[in-house]
Amino acid sequence: MNIAIIGAGISAITIAKNLKNIANVTLFEKSRGVGGRMAFRLSGNYEFDHGAQFFTAKHQDFKNFIEPLIKKNVIKRWDARFAEFKNSTLLRETTWDSEYPHYVGVPGMNSISKYLSKELDVRLNTTVNKISKNSNNIWNLFDEKLNNLGEFDWVISTAPAIQSAEILPKYFKYHKDLLNKKMVSCFSLMLGFKKALPLSWDAALIREADISWVSINNSKPHRKKSFAMLIHSTNVWAEKHLSDDPQDVISFLNKETSRIIGYDTSHADHIDLHGWRYANIKKQSKSDLLIDYENRLASCGDWLTQGKVECAFDAGFRMAKEINKIKHE
Repeated sequence: MNIAIIGAGISAITIAKNLKNIANVTLFEKSRGVGGRMAFRLSGNYEFDHGAQFFTAKHQDFKNFIEPLIKKNVIKRWDARFAEFKNSTLLRETTWDSEYPHYVGVPGMNSISKYLSKELDVRLNTTVNKISKNSNNIWNLFDEKLNNLGEFDWVISTAPAIQSAEILPKYFKYHKDLLNKKMVSCFSLMLGFKKALPLSWDAALIREADISWVSINNSKPHRKKSFAMLIHSTNVWAEKHLSDDPQDVISFLNKETSRIIGYDTSHADHIDLHGWRYANIKKQSKSDLLIDYENRLASCGDWLTQGKVECAFDAGFRMAKEINKIKHE
């Protein structure tokens, strides 16, 4: 059995890892690296996890999944000094510890996906533009130049829901479900400073403002020492300003950050911005897998449940179990 997986984030890699012994699995990723929103950027002396900031593990399947990665030091615990703000008012400070561990990839969040995908067939810089059935009832995948990417028995899209809806045919049984998944945007502002700001915290959750998160990336284990700050806008603000001039976005987010933390961030030595068009989704009341058995099409991702690393794993893990059942029926 030949299986094509669109995307190379945690959901896709989890599917591939769990099916590689029963099928020929090929992953197609439009970006130059794996990991999706578990993203990492190196800019000179500064390092940034500019997508997912950390993750936790609540359920046993996911704990079992990350345990060997912890032993191999691909994943480390981040015992951050954590602060919570209500607008510019500091409400509380605490320190994360082993009682409820928060994890990060080492030396970057994308290290997890890079490690897991080492033995997988991943085609980077490859955008799947469309799929169609041939005369033998087999799926053909095509890139943007309509080059044939191969023949497959099954196609599973782990791209964001709206992108999956664009790739998969309208007769996919759950096409309307994909269109109904409303993912929201986020901006990531990356700031590097020659001199560290004298903050009493490493990570801060901010409520009732236009930024939602600030973290000091170099406080994470096995990072460069250069002071690197990552700021996330709120999804609400990003949705309204996604088409704005990037310099205007940078200026506003700098002003908002400076106002809340009490230090001017506009003099940063390094400034960069990334816009995530499909960054998150509100917690979903249902998280049923979208599997069209008749057409041998499927789609899944963290957007089935909520925009979290464990949710991405769970979607891929459940999908692999179902496809595995098909093979053995």
